[in-house]
Amino acid sequence: MRRSPKDTQESVRKIGRRGLLLGGIQAGFVGVLALRMRKMQLEQADQFRLLAEGNSVKIRLLPPTRGLIYDREGVVIAGNEQNYRVTITREDAGDVAAVLNSLRHLIAISDSDAESFLAEIKKRSPTSPITVADRLSWEEFARVAVNAPSLPGVSPEVGLSRHYPRAQDFAHVLGYVGPVSDYDLSKIENPDPLLMIPKFQLGKIGVEAKLEDQLRGSSGTRRVEVNSAGREMRELGRQEGDPGANIQMTMDFRLQNYCHERLGTESAAAVVIDVTNGDIMAISSAPSFDPNLFVRGISAVDYKALTENDHRPLADKTVQGLYPPGSTFKMITALAALEAGVVKASDTVRCPGYIEVGGRRFHCWKRGGHGSVNMQLSFEQSCDVYYYDIAQRVGIDKISEMAKRLGVGVRHDLPMSAVSEGVAPNKAWKQERYGKDWQIGDTLNAAIGQGYVLASPLHLAVMTARVASGKALVPRLIRAVDGVEVPLSDIADLGVKPEHLAAVQAGMAGVVNSGRGTGNKARIVLDEARMAGKSGTAQVRNISAAERARGVISNEQLPWNRRDHALFVAFAPVSNPKYAVAVVVEHGSGGSAVAAPIARDILLEALYNGPPPLEAYPSNQRDTIAEQRKKMNLVDPDLAPSGKSRA
Repeated sequence: MRRSPKDTQESVRKIGRRGLLLGGIQAGFVGVLALRMRKMQLEQADQFRLLAEGNSVKIRLLPPTRGLIYDREGVVIAGNEQNYRVTITREDAGDVAAVLNSLRHLIAISDSDAESFLAEIKKRSPTSPITVADRLSWEEFARVAVNAPSLPGVSPEVGLSRHYPRAQDFAHVLGYVGPVSDYDLSKIENPDPLLMIPKFQLGKIGVEAKLEDQLRGSSGTRRVEVNSAGREMRELGRQEGDPGANIQMTMDFRLQNYCHERLGTESAAAVVIDVTNGDIMAISSAPSFDPNLFVRGISAVDYKALTENDHRPLADKTVQGLYPPGSTFKMITALAALEAGVVKASDTVRCPGYIEVGGRRFHCWKRGGHGSVNMQLSFEQSCDVYYYDIAQRVGIDKISEMAKRLGVGVRHDLPMSAVSEGVAPNKAWKQERYGKDWQIGDTLNAAIGQGYVLASPLHLAVMTARVASGKALVPRLIRAVDGVEVPLSDIADLGVKPEHLAAVQAGMAGVVNSGRGTGNKARIVLDEARMAGKSGTAQVRNISAAERARGVISNEQLPWNRRDHALFVAFAPVSNPKYAVAVVVEHGSGGSAVAAPIARDILLEALYNGPPPLEAYPSNQRDTIAEQRKKMNLVDPDLAPSGKSRA
């Protein structure tokens, strides 16, 4: 069938439109392709030329800035300092041994360090940069930087390293950071990739370890271009990580420094608590150590000196050390008896120097006895027989219950390492622990803080703060995180009758302020700051009947490690308690003679927020106190530590 001219004309017109459309699409595609080719050939020619030569893009982790730690006034007590270091990436270096050998011509790397590095780099991912040298001087760092183009896989970097400006003062509380070890990684189920970076620092002990997740922050990344020789050509992009949280402690750096200096060379501990809210103002263990040594990598000689010291500088005696509390425990026995209604403060007990129970004699510290004593006199003269007597009436279970109410035999939740629970024993405890029945002799020993009873200086400080306030204070060490105040726990009433607390507080006041009190020589004479306290002398050896018969050997005649522990707990001012303190001096012999003056001096430092007036001391001690203070390495009371500023 022949098509009409009209149909033919219409078909030609349709074919023409389709051809134009198809041609347009093809022209557009060719145009885009031409533009893309032009951009790749002209504008991106250098980039593709480098890639053609074997370049590749690497992703590097950027360690975050570790959070700072401040004291209660904003003074930095754990900061960061600039650290020049050099890393090598095995994948980019090729012959690592050859690169390392070239690097040793530029900076000092010992044979042992080189061997350790070669062993370490074989264990790590080939793409991970391994630190081969750090804490370089500027001159060493500059030499490496200048020669970096001829050192494949080598990267000079500027990082941050932990620094403790107050060194020994806060060592046991803050702890220290150190390189991540295989042991550290084994304890973490899904470790942060940051921890895989060799020589990355994380908290090992103390606050640094307990608050590691908050202090560490999160990593950033940088995209770098490296060529076929492993040299970094340029940085393509960077995304910074989030810095760690800044932590503010409840402690005061001046008071902490004073405690450290006042404890001196003793093997001792001191804890100061704010009686109004439970804030720990100072918590010091002596002797101490410099945590900066561990950050830098402590030498074998330095570490041996610490571990072989019989005063145990690495041990935190404030929370880890457990001691028989001695006569400081008598406040607990007295309150348990008063609350149980088995004794009144005015009741008297006759002390002939001993008491016989079950055919055995339990001796008072005063061989001839104290005669007839009531509760007030029992505190002032620390009569043991009085507490032997009332303990039999009240029983160990109620004594144990009161001990826990006052914070002894309880693990306090603080971000410190190995915080001890202590022991406030009762019948069930002995049966569970030793499979034996409780004996009446156990009760008498516990009544005066001996036998199975064990407490740390922290326990004793909490006990004293609760007796002084009548409140169930909870010790607090962290004041704020990133500027946000950590809320105080609701402070409940202790649940002890006010008249019973008043009787014990009066007894403690008499210990120090009465002329016959055992702690009278350590008194504070200013009315506005008068102190109440209780001494304790805890035996660390058994005294046989034969030794008692011929005369007990004095502490001064015994080797240091067989002498009694000296303890003293106190609060001040008596009229309106503000601070409580506990001091333990290992093998210090006498609580009144050794621990009490230390506790008094620390309390005065806290009350006056710096040097107290000499008029606070007995007149015959003022020259000695002034001379003692001159010999201490105390921080300037008006300034922050050198080189550090307040927040």
